[in-house]
Amino acid sequence: MEDEVVIASSPTDAGISCWDLHSGAEHLRYRSCASPPHGLVSVGGRFLASSQLRDSSSSGSILYWSWNKPQVEVKSFPAEPINPIVANSDGTYIAGGGVSGDIYLWEVATGQLLRKWHAHYRAVTCLVYSDDQSLLISGAEDGSVRVWSLLMIFDDIRREEARHLYEYSFSEHTLRVTDVVTGFGGCNAIIVSASEDRTCKVWSLSRGRLLRNIVFPSVIDAIALDPAEHVFYAGGRDGKIYIAALNAQDTSNSNYGLHIIGALSEHSKSITCLAFAVDGFQLVSGSVDGMVRVWDTTTRNIIRIFRHAKGPVSNILVTRTLMTSQAASGRRHGSLLPPPLEKYTASMDESSDLKAFILPRDHPDDTSDASYVSFCTMNNQINELQQKGSSGADEMEMERLKFDCKRSMQLVQQWKKMYENLNQFCVNELLDGDQAKDSN
Repeated sequence: MEDEVVIASSPTDAGISCWDLHSGAEHLRYRSCASPPHGLVSVGGRFLASSQLRDSSSSGSILYWSWNKPQVEVKSFPAEPINPIVANSDGTYIAGGGVSGDIYLWEVATGQLLRKWHAHYRAVTCLVYSDDQSLLISGAEDGSVRVWSLLMIFDDIRREEARHLYEYSFSEHTLRVTDVVTGFGGCNAIIVSASEDRTCKVWSLSRGRLLRNIVFPSVIDAIALDPAEHVFYAGGRDGKIYIAALNAQDTSNSNYGLHIIGALSEHSKSITCLAFAVDGFQLVSGSVDGMVRVWDTTTRNIIRIFRHAKGPVSNILVTRTLMTSQAASGRRHGSLLPPPLEKYTASMDESSDLKAFILPRDHPDDTSDASYVSFCTMNNQINELQQKGSSGADEMEMERLKFDCKRSMQLVQQWKKMYENLNQFCVNELLDGDQAKDSN
């Protein structure tokens, strides 16, 4: 039986709290966690992972917890302290942003470091995948937001020919980027970024340009995009959650400013994190005051309040998990966590034979095919079968693997073409609306 749970962590060593979203019952409390903002993730719903930055002199680590055990089970020590971490929706890959500005990409099943590249001039502060999983979007202390095609990152020929690795580099923010979210539509989606310059900016991924700039009364540290993409919610350091319009025709000027149509106000201190429940109507907020609140966005009322054990809240996750059945049985995923993440690897050498293949997903709920297929993993399987001998079953398995590789290549081209016009209407509406407003 699946539970929808709210998970909260703190930048101080206050552990991880977990509650049932609907009943309010508290689940197991996980120990020894001091996670920075954007440093907590559910890896494919199978286990929790968190980056750790306990003090400025610490080298940092990434920790794993299984659902049914309170103590840390796997510890990884990357080459440098990692701030944000993010997993793709299937939980096959973890990406981390370093304090040096480098981005790391690991394969979860093997712990192998597949790629590392220099992404920003200063520390990476936030990472998010596009909904089709083909793009990685990063924000940094240098004020820039950059869009990375994973097809490019793993294509050595294109890497050598390109002037730079990123697809787009947005540099209109003047201070540290605090959060980035993306909508639906893959390469044709919008993204929203927040910064300490008190602005949130809406960008077009298809056109690589700024669609809207919204100035807020307070610094914004957290954003949540309404699933219908009519509005987004922005958590301020003044304790308010502002509601900003994305509709091109909505140019109302409220008491809070242009395009800001309202606010939710109950937290006593800065809002640090926001997340939507699966139903798209319940918004969960975390704050420096140590409280977690669940809001009904249709009525703007509070449904439920949770209290974190001690210390401020730095991360909020809302996820579905088989937590109850796992805790009862103690079997599935309980102690079968993957190995630690590699610190260094020969795959970082440009002459390495390592390849990875990126596949967009056809639907967020479709888990029949992995979004990421590692060619090195396939090759290892083929080599193992060849060493075992050439039985009929093994030959059939090798043919299947070869067919999967070929099919993956075909699917990438198919999906790349399919996503060219997806969500374009919404982007055009934003552009046309703002241009009409400017002409008036």
